[in-house]
Amino acid sequence: MSPPSSSSNPQLMHDVFLNFRGEDTRANFVSHLDAALSNAGINTYIDRQLPKGAELRSELSSAIRMSHISIVVFSKRYTESSWCLYELQEIMRCHRTDGQLVVPIFFDIDPSVVRHQQGDFGDSLKATAKKIYFDFVEERMEYVLSSWRNVLTQAANLSGWHIPKCRSESELVQQIVEDVLEKLGSAFLSITEFPVGLESHVRNVTDFVGNRLKKVCMIGIWGMGGSGKTTTAKAIYNQIHRKFVDRSFIENVREVCEQESRGIIHLQQQLLSDITNTKEKIRSTALGTSTIRKRFQGKKVLVVLDDVTTFKQLKALCADSKLFGPGSVLIVTTRDSRLLKGVNYVCTLKEMDEKESLELFSWHAFRQPSPIKDFCELSRNVVAYCGGLPLALEVIGSYLSQRTKQEWKCVLSKLERIPNDQVQEKLRVSYDGLKDDMEKDIFLDICCFFIGKDRSYVTKILNGCGLYADIGITVLVERSLVKIEKNNKLGMHDLIRDMGREIVRKSSAKDPGKRSRLWFHQDVHDILTKNSGTETVEGLVLKLQGTNRVCFSANSFKEMKNLRLLHLDSVDLAGDYGCLSKELRWICWQEFTFNRIPDEIYLGNLVVIELKHSRIKQVWNETKLLGNLKILNLSHSKYLKSTPDFSKSPNLEKLIMKDCPKLSEVHHSIGDLNNLLLINLKDCTNLSDLPRKIYQLKSLKTLILSGCSKIDKLEEDIVQMESLTTLIAKDTAIKEVPYSIVRSKSIGYISLCGYEGLTRDVFPSLIWSWMSPTTNSLPRISPFGNTALSLTSINVQNDNLGFLSPMIRSFSQLRTVWVQCHSKIQLTQELQRILDDQYDISRTELEASQISNISLRSLLIGLGRFHTAIDTLGKSISQGLTTNDSTDFSLPGCNYPSWLAYTGEGHSAQFQVPKDIDCHMKGIVLCVVYSSTSENMGAECLISILIVNYTKCTVQIHKRDTVMSFNDEDWKNVTSNLGPGDEVEIFVAFGRGLIVKETAVYIIYGLSITTEYEQSIIAEVDSSTNVEMETSEEENLPPSLKVNMQSPSNVKVEASADVKSNPSPEVKVKSSSSTMKIKPSLKSNKSSRFARLAKRMGVFLCVNQHRDKGLNNLL
Repeated sequence: MSPPSSSSNPQLMHDVFLNFRGEDTRANFVSHLDAALSNAGINTYIDRQLPKGAELRSELSSAIRMSHISIVVFSKRYTESSWCLYELQEIMRCHRTDGQLVVPIFFDIDPSVVRHQQGDFGDSLKATAKKIYFDFVEERMEYVLSSWRNVLTQAANLSGWHIPKCRSESELVQQIVEDVLEKLGSAFLSITEFPVGLESHVRNVTDFVGNRLKKVCMIGIWGMGGSGKTTTAKAIYNQIHRKFVDRSFIENVREVCEQESRGIIHLQQQLLSDITNTKEKIRSTALGTSTIRKRFQGKKVLVVLDDVTTFKQLKALCADSKLFGPGSVLIVTTRDSRLLKGVNYVCTLKEMDEKESLELFSWHAFRQPSPIKDFCELSRNVVAYCGGLPLALEVIGSYLSQRTKQEWKCVLSKLERIPNDQVQEKLRVSYDGLKDDMEKDIFLDICCFFIGKDRSYVTKILNGCGLYADIGITVLVERSLVKIEKNNKLGMHDLIRDMGREIVRKSSAKDPGKRSRLWFHQDVHDILTKNSGTETVEGLVLKLQGTNRVCFSANSFKEMKNLRLLHLDSVDLAGDYGCLSKELRWICWQEFTFNRIPDEIYLGNLVVIELKHSRIKQVWNETKLLGNLKILNLSHSKYLKSTPDFSKSPNLEKLIMKDCPKLSEVHHSIGDLNNLLLINLKDCTNLSDLPRKIYQLKSLKTLILSGCSKIDKLEEDIVQMESLTTLIAKDTAIKEVPYSIVRSKSIGYISLCGYEGLTRDVFPSLIWSWMSPTTNSLPRISPFGNTALSLTSINVQNDNLGFLSPMIRSFSQLRTVWVQCHSKIQLTQELQRILDDQYDISRTELEASQISNISLRSLLIGLGRFHTAIDTLGKSISQGLTTNDSTDFSLPGCNYPSWLAYTGEGHSAQFQVPKDIDCHMKGIVLCVVYSSTSENMGAECLISILIVNYTKCTVQIHKRDTVMSFNDEDWKNVTSNLGPGDEVEIFVAFGRGLIVKETAVYIIYGLSITTEYEQSIIAEVDSSTNVEMETSEEENLPPSLKVNMQSPSNVKVEASADVKSNPSPEVKVKSSSSTMKIKPSLKSNKSSRFARLAKRMGVFLCVNQHRDKGLNNLL
């Protein structure tokens, strides 16, 4: 029987869809026609009086779309059925868009009546529309009525059959059947009887093709053996082939090429015959390829190449998108995804879900969509065994059909040991297609030992066996034999696993001791008990439960001289351990009961030693030479006290010692492991410290210390781990995060001291804790050593450092924040954020009328070696304020041989580091002329100094406390970032109540001073007799820096909206003794974008130019 309708809406692939009004024709003409079509082998879809409901409409539409021909039987009362009319609309749509063939049959009604909707036929049409749409507006009813009229006319205009009631039905029915057979011809391909789950794949591909009508479209269908690739390709071909005059379906390419020496030539001839309708004689593959290219050039074709296995086959059959004309479609089915590189769309066939699997199995086992009573549980067991593979569901379902429950149980038991031959034969094709014996060995090793294991773990082991697993596993994935699952684990379909194991079993069906791999519990037990193993054995696994420990003689391994892979769980060996193979690459021995690894075991070739849950106290007596060892895993060893000496294990990559509660020492030789990638010491609760040399591991990527509750410190040397990407150290005694951690350019994830997550998310909070210790929940973190603390090279990559700017005012521990950007655009963005924050508190806008009450002062800030210069500058500024009114006042310029001067209006001055400077920069003096609305002094209101290097894309931020105690290391940080020719701007940030009129930068060079570093100075300079200076709290100000100054009672203040970054080429600089012209080496751009930015943020204040008659002493 055909699959009935179901809620799962399976794909129904039919040759003919019958559209008719049941009351008129079902009991007579249609029943005769349906029977005749079925007898002729024509698959017909017919509505068998199923109760009609809204849920059936989509199913009927799907059945119409998936039918090759629609036969429409018009009768006198046809238009009384709205369902007939709905179906007719869908039929004509498929005819119009997909080229579906439509055959109208006029049963006891004249075609012209249908064509023009005359008489009762037309009246019934109107009545049906009114009946269905009486609650709708009239326009809606007229629209539907018009649509029905159109499809009736279109269908009636097609060539069909007129059957007056007086004519012999049987004779006409036979003629109709012959006509249908002729129309179907050989163009339609036979597909599976029960195409469950096929529709979605077909629709996805046909929709994709439909969107590329003017382009050549190459489609790949990829999946493991038995997944339905050929069936899917045939269904797609049947759907779209009517749109192509030139078409060809080349089936079983692999099989033909393997069975015939001239197989590929035979396929070339078939392809040419299908497309050109000629018989070509091909003498060689090259000639065939040339002929195909010549004959097919520019043609619009549909070509399907089924079960392709090599690039050579594709080339010979000209699977080249450049060859064919627009609108062509080429479909390739294969088990090898590599062959589909460059196709436009890949249809990947995965395993069926449980619902579809049970339905497909039931159709084959019970001829209905669900299991019969009493077989539900058995059916689900079979479906679980088949793992969603359509081939297995069909084969085993058909095999179990009509069998008893006892026979079902017997078959299931047998399948656990010996897979079904028919399924295995199909699956083994992929294995046999592996040309490389190494790839076959890798496949069999994975089948028997490594399913569910990490890919890189297995790769290291098999590479140690000389199997080149990096490429080998990739090939197996491409051939659909192996899957890479979540977390990079190796996966495999159960039936493919069984196929591989069956290959091993059949190699010596009667004698397990002569098989290459042993995994079945009973077989292994018998071999070790009877000492029947042979040199053929390459791998062995025996897993027992801890309460069922078994002890065998080590002598049972004596003949297994080629044993590479050994996995034992809860197994003891007694006797001479020297009997174990010297070829061992992998030893995984859970619950190993010895206190140490016996000296007799040869470890020289081992790649992985895994002794989890062991009773080891000491790994070995003497240091072993383990040149091949990559992974050492001693996790859950409750009695292990120390790690081994690693000095003779230079290639170790992973050290895993989780949950070793007595481990108290890590050998210092760990620091010499230049290839080490992972250290996992999680929950080693007795470990209190790490050897200092561990921080020398430049290759280490992951360090896990979680649960090491006695470890209370990580050294600042951790920054030397330049490859470290993951640091997990939660639940430890560590209270201080190493400051250097944020300088790491590699670390991406951190879990430490309550901070956990990606570093781009964690570092802002971490830095905030350092900057604002009062808000930090952790104990106060003090600077390390006696050196200045500096955060350097904070990289701005895809994300910005916007988190940094709100913190600048608050940081208390950090001396310097050094922001390294990767482009000028990023620098612009970060600088704007920082300036926004720095100047947010100084946006007091003053009216011109208020300026008369404002005092004018200047502030000198010295960095580096500057004493002689600052003395001279202090006197010059005082004299300038004294002898000139404010409108003419200028800061000292370059009229001294020991400095270069650069000025700018407002908070900043911009300059270029001289390229031809004769000697090194010795110091920098900043001079800021400002107004204050209160008695606040500039030194008190100073927030920070920003040094921006536009050339190197860096920003250095020094807080007031840093400037007050500027030391030699701080100065080195400044000079190391200033190179000849660099474009630099220095910003000075103040708090509320200060308006900066002018800023000058004096670069001090060539001074004859002592090499002893000078203490930083911030000096207030005004017109009074004294200069007030601030120094760090630790030292007193040298007496030589006290300067007496005089000033007049009135000072003229002038401010401008523009920034004068540098003097013009000729600038008059006034002093008490002379006036001279100077030509500075650089003229800055007054319209600097940062000056405009600062002005927009309120950094620069523009006031009306006027003389203030009321200013007296500046202090």
